[in-house]
Amino acid sequence: MNCLLINPFYPISETPSPPLGLAYLASALESANCPVKILDFVVHPYGKPVLKTALNAFSPKIVGVTSVTMNFNEAIRIVQDIKSLNPDIITVMGGPHVTFCSRETLEAFPEIDVVVLGEGEDTLVRLVQASRNEWPEISGIVYRDSDRIGATPPKSQWIDVDTLSLPARHLLPLGRYRALGMPLTMTTSRGCPFQCIFCVGRKMVGARVRYRNPVSVVDELESLSGLGFHQINIADDLFTANERHCLSICDEIIQRNIQVRWTSFARVDTVSLRVLKRMKAAGCAAVSFGIESGNVDILKTIRKGITRDQVVQAVSWCHQVGIQAHGSFILGLPGETPETIKETLAFGDQLRETGLSYGFHMLAPFPGTLVREESGKYGIKILSSDWSDYHANRAIVETPDVSQNMMNAIVMEWEDDFNRQLGRIADRIKSGEASESEAYTLINLERTVLLYDLMMNQILETDGKIPAGDRSVNSDQAVQDLVVRILPKLKNTTKEKLTDTVLHALNRNYIHYSSTNETIQWDWTNIQPDERVD
Repeated sequence: MNCLLINPFYPISETPSPPLGLAYLASALESANCPVKILDFVVHPYGKPVLKTALNAFSPKIVGVTSVTMNFNEAIRIVQDIKSLNPDIITVMGGPHVTFCSRETLEAFPEIDVVVLGEGEDTLVRLVQASRNEWPEISGIVYRDSDRIGATPPKSQWIDVDTLSLPARHLLPLGRYRALGMPLTMTTSRGCPFQCIFCVGRKMVGARVRYRNPVSVVDELESLSGLGFHQINIADDLFTANERHCLSICDEIIQRNIQVRWTSFARVDTVSLRVLKRMKAAGCAAVSFGIESGNVDILKTIRKGITRDQVVQAVSWCHQVGIQAHGSFILGLPGETPETIKETLAFGDQLRETGLSYGFHMLAPFPGTLVREESGKYGIKILSSDWSDYHANRAIVETPDVSQNMMNAIVMEWEDDFNRQLGRIADRIKSGEASESEAYTLINLERTVLLYDLMMNQILETDGKIPAGDRSVNSDQAVQDLVVRILPKLKNTTKEKLTDTVLHALNRNYIHYSSTNETIQWDWTNIQPDERVD
């Protein structure tokens, strides 16, 4: 039974990476000899005709669509289009959003047949292999049964992560993500033992951390290191949860002399100078900490379990060993007041003096979080039930002392300051005063925006075939021919910037051209996990 997996649109501003969860699902299906394909509408434009073509070509019996809360509306639009094109296709949804509001989602959207709860690899394989009348025997699903909603008991145990096949990255458009400068991701464990009230990680993947064999982890890291991505992100909820496991991975990387830049998530109370030194030696360039607030009472209320002193110490250690510390703060947490916001802003400024790079998110009370389920108890007023508002870049909650407008003003000032900084860099580039690193920041951003426009408007696909006649065309001429042809299709750029971007992409093998039958054909370069990109 053919299974199609779909990654719905997700904004490029959120720095998406190739969908690791779908790649794991696809790998499980392949291991069970189930034909599977992945459609990725993060780096391909979505349209119902595109979906129709894919359905007709592959004839899937089941289509699985993932989503987080902020792109649920995009996901449900795809599910609705699937049912309008072929009502016989079984539609399955998974991911953290539907896991924690499964019944409500099925009641609101009759186009969904099944919701898979939590980890989905073994569950999806069973769904693909089962008939409808066998669904009640599959643990961990909520499903449509004629005019009623059925639910099966939760799975009795979590997946042994060492039994999972490597993600089926050969089904992903890796080349497109690489062209946009997005990171590649992998995991070394699943699970989170902590109980922060604004997070569903513990509920989604379990409180007990399950660790992969360090040798297997580094085998995967080594294979990914040759794909030409600028960075590999270890996407564990908490890479440093177990010091011995963390150090074993680092030692294996060092022993093999693998030269790769990678990053991880950590808590300030699970790092030490010893661990950070070893991570640095193994190629770790940055560590992201969830600091959340500078106010000690708020940290207690949200069950973060850290202290300000621990934050200061962790950031200091990172600076000492040469790892970039990134910090994330959340505005609008329970107990937030104008005074606590000032306290958090001041704490961020203090930490910046010792090397911290930090930013702010707004509290997004996602389904499944305690702060949503007990919002009244925590004094949180939820202002929106439109899931597309749950991107954490604008306030959708208020506390008794802090309004939506007050919090939005802070974030918008941060955004304006960032844009002013880019403007200053642009001026310094024009005057010749910008350093190479300064100039790269802006130039790289402009290149990424241009490449994304080319990608999502399918400009290479529609305008990348250029008559060559009987000319002998070298790479410089091929670039100029392409620029002249596509410049009218693009807004807010110049011939010089477009030429620079195309040359950059060609030299990095993000795009390529071939000459056949008196034509030049441009296309995006895809890469496979078994290839090496030098």
